[in-house]
Amino acid sequence: MKALEKQILDTVSLDAPWALVEEFATMPRWRAEDVNRAVDSLASRLSSLGVPVTVHQPTVFLSIPLRAEVAAGGKVYRAKPPSNSRSVPEGLAGPLVYLRSNPKNIRSYSRDLGDLFGDSVTSEEDARALVAGKIVVTESFANPANTSFFESWGALGIIAVNPGKDIHWGTCTTVWGTPDLDDLSRKPNIPAVAVNNPDGQELIALAQDGGSATIVCELEEGWYMQKVPVVDIPGTEAADKFVLVHGHLDSWDVGVGDNATGDATLLELARVLWNNRAKLRRSVRVAWWPGHSTGRYAGSTWYADAFAMDLDDHCVAQINCDSPGCRWATSYHQTTAMSETAELVLGAIKDVTGTDAVTNRPHQAGDYSFNNIGISSFFMLSSTMPDGLREEKGYYRVSGCGGNIAWHTENDTLEIADKDILMADIKIYLLSILRVANADILPFDWRSTAKDLAATAEHYQNAAGELFDLSPTRTAIGELSAALTRFYDQLDCGDGDVAAANEVIQGLARILVPLNYTREARFRHDPAYSAPPLPTLAVAAALTRHREANLGFAKTQLMRGQNRVVAALREATRQVDDATLWQAAEKVVTGSK
Repeated sequence: MKALEKQILDTVSLDAPWALVEEFATMPRWRAEDVNRAVDSLASRLSSLGVPVTVHQPTVFLSIPLRAEVAAGGKVYRAKPPSNSRSVPEGLAGPLVYLRSNPKNIRSYSRDLGDLFGDSVTSEEDARALVAGKIVVTESFANPANTSFFESWGALGIIAVNPGKDIHWGTCTTVWGTPDLDDLSRKPNIPAVAVNNPDGQELIALAQDGGSATIVCELEEGWYMQKVPVVDIPGTEAADKFVLVHGHLDSWDVGVGDNATGDATLLELARVLWNNRAKLRRSVRVAWWPGHSTGRYAGSTWYADAFAMDLDDHCVAQINCDSPGCRWATSYHQTTAMSETAELVLGAIKDVTGTDAVTNRPHQAGDYSFNNIGISSFFMLSSTMPDGLREEKGYYRVSGCGGNIAWHTENDTLEIADKDILMADIKIYLLSILRVANADILPFDWRSTAKDLAATAEHYQNAAGELFDLSPTRTAIGELSAALTRFYDQLDCGDGDVAAANEVIQGLARILVPLNYTREARFRHDPAYSAPPLPTLAVAAALTRHREANLGFAKTQLMRGQNRVVAALREATRQVDDATLWQAAEKVVTGSK
């Protein structure tokens, strides 16, 4: 660790962040007015620390759960409605049907039938015949993928059976952020509720016996003004370029581990970086989002929309901060990072904790609202509890809170936070930011991305076999890899213009991140279900399934997807080659004077 990095990290204190954790532990933050009060408190704390803050006031669309229950078999079961469920306060009755979920993937946001349901259904036609006109009982968290499937199959409603004794809040829409006109058709039009596992087992038995149920769920939907606090910390050299670090301020109930600890981390980052702003090359922007839970990332999506050109021109990286500093979360084996950022992330974790981490491809979740712009990204979840400890405690997997099953429940209270782990996580975030903000050359290695793209293309080709030829994609990836080798070799030799090299590294993100993470056009937002690598080629993995009826349609889709991929890879290669050749020519000219 460099002396300057250590000097700045040594100024980290838990005084301000822990005080915020303690306050938020008494402050529910999912209703719109409560979130705004929390922003006011945060802004006051920033001001008292001498950190200037701008508070934006956008109007966003939210869906706020109020109450739910299930009446069946002469009994009333406690339930929770996920945000964006259709509200039926008067109740909706219907026959029950049980559809077994894939037990390995009850958290999955995948749109793949096998991922969601294993061998319970073999085709959408079979599923439609089973669930149409019925209330489906299934083991899951109420999530966007299965809700959209069930609605398209004609189900009346959904009862999601959670895996434990507690019921988890969540959301069931595939719409990312505030819907636009094109998104409205995907807004859920059936009610969904979640129940705990003991009650769910009784409802499954009722469904298997041909029983019926009445779902009651009430939500409040509409347009709400939500405050968005943002701190701008100016750099001293490339001040127009900035690192965006952010997390959600709203939570389910008091949400200490998800995400009061993240809000506190951002507060301390803002304090330390503001006090050390004279030591930053690039700028840093710190933001707290509303509407994460009740608006499906409405706050970060609004920001991505409203500041799209600024982000496109100037943002070199985005760093998400969700659920750091939770008890027992001493492992970093679920750390999120895009391929080009992985080495940076692994190094920062190692230098702070001595731990060897593992990075994972970012999910289509969290506040990753910037993929369609094309911004290199890392972190969402950072620390989590070791798998062995989780299994020893009998915990099932959840998507935050450091692995604590208090996630998205009223049990996510102060004891979920851990001061020592919070301190370590704050330092990991801070060191990562410093290594982006202060690097001469942006520390993102696109050769790693090209290697992953090559592995993806090989996987898809093996799956497609003789049914489709992906050699144009594989050739284009090879050409990009060769160009990147030349580009980084030149930089390693100390040749070339640093500013020009950084423009290339940032420019590659604008091409390759959307290519590898999105289907929609730039500046739109993909649906909130899992996006496989090179998503416009993903149908290649299912061609044999379409061999009978839909092969021609699938191959047409794949041809169009390959055209997009090859064109983007060629453009990326041109940009890299142009920079490499220009810098080589500049060296010749300079040397000849």
